[in-house]
Amino acid sequence: MKKLSLLDATLLVSGSMIGSGIFIVSTFMARDLGSAGWMMALWLITGVITIIAALSYGELAGMMPTAGGQYVYIQRAYNKLTAFLYGWTVFTVIQTGVIAAVAVAFANYAGEFFPFLINPVFNAITIGTFEFTVHYSQLLAIALIVFLTYINTQGINNGKIIQLVFTSAKLIALFGLIFVGLIYGLKGNTLWENFSNAWQASTTSSIMVDGTITKEWIPLSGWGLAIALGASIINPLFSSDAWNNVTFIAAEIENPKRNIPLSLFWGTFIVTIIYCLANIAYLALLPMSEIQNAAENRVGTAAVSVIFGSVAKYLMAALIMVSTFGCNNGIILAGGRLFQTMAKDGLFFTKAAEINKNGVPAYALWVQCAWASILCLSGKYGALLTYATFASLLFYMLTIGGLFILRKNEPDAERPYKAFGYPYVPMLYILITAFICFALLYNDTSRGETLIGLFIVALGFPVYYLWKDVERRRALK
Repeated sequence: MKKLSLLDATLLVSGSMIGSGIFIVSTFMARDLGSAGWMMALWLITGVITIIAALSYGELAGMMPTAGGQYVYIQRAYNKLTAFLYGWTVFTVIQTGVIAAVAVAFANYAGEFFPFLINPVFNAITIGTFEFTVHYSQLLAIALIVFLTYINTQGINNGKIIQLVFTSAKLIALFGLIFVGLIYGLKGNTLWENFSNAWQASTTSSIMVDGTITKEWIPLSGWGLAIALGASIINPLFSSDAWNNVTFIAAEIENPKRNIPLSLFWGTFIVTIIYCLANIAYLALLPMSEIQNAAENRVGTAAVSVIFGSVAKYLMAALIMVSTFGCNNGIILAGGRLFQTMAKDGLFFTKAAEINKNGVPAYALWVQCAWASILCLSGKYGALLTYATFASLLFYMLTIGGLFILRKNEPDAERPYKAFGYPYVPMLYILITAFICFALLYNDTSRGETLIGLFIVALGFPVYYLWKDVERRRALK
């Protein structure tokens, strides 16, 4: 029985997208670009290409309204190996890495109310240059993942209710804060001053002066600016990711051929509006220098402090905890369905194909929970997000490329919805995203983590053949 309406699906899209990124990443972008104009341009470009991707996925979702979503699309357009590479990357870093990072963000902001969370559970264990320790915040992050996983194993209605309550609450709170921020900020001249040199881009560079490391601003133009834009856009792209999770649970959505394309559009559109307005509010309340130097990179808190003073850190901590709680619920709810579909194809743990008495793939959810919990202990959350976002971009391109393949190979297939602006708009997405991936590999700062993301994807090749061999041997017994 399908239990998710168009509203539920739209809230899943928007709720899974909005986590903690919007309250932080503008600080990194301001440092990378030194320009209000280019920073806003990247948020707009991110919104546009995300909506384009969502509209393109709408055609695939209408053709294949089954559990597994993007995994199923890739398999039908390409083959099982390519689909496995996607599923492998989703399990190792895209889905679980984001779950871990969002859970840790929840725990870090909980530290505003419970300061002991920043303390280590035990003294650091040092082996050569490697140092390992666990903080109470990491344990809280794991507890959050376990709790949300348990709730979602009790039936899809539980996850649906949490998503409705928490996503509605954070959307109302965000619109309220944006409204207050704009009303307050536009009384002054900060916004206009920030845009007085809107297109003069520059970036920070560390240099050694008399034995002391200092930062200097280096002007950006031409090719250097293009690469900086291509690398910095990873920040708003991370903040706008996870919109595709609704496709994983297509089998549990009412009238999926209609409601999935609509939920993809409305969910991404709503989030794009919120993100652009939030950044205008930041620029109306804070000079660029304060955005660049926001304490602990918390630009949202710095902006709200202008209005509410010292109480702002508690207001923002509460909002971000609500936001990340709802975000992780949506991601956890959806992910298990993809692994269930892989298991049915013999490409994941066999028990993950089973559903429990509540009609959900509990085993798949618990496997996802276990790996995400391990990643919570890694301490490499920024790197995890780079791996995840780069890998996501690769498979978004591949999936939208599948649109062209299926139009050619299956011209008569039922398509309740057809991709907007085909073939030009989907091709524009592929070209823009390809340049972003190139920029991430070309840029010195992002190259290392990007190559690791590429390595994780490539590691799926031997794993696929090993897995197939094990399955073959098991079948012979």
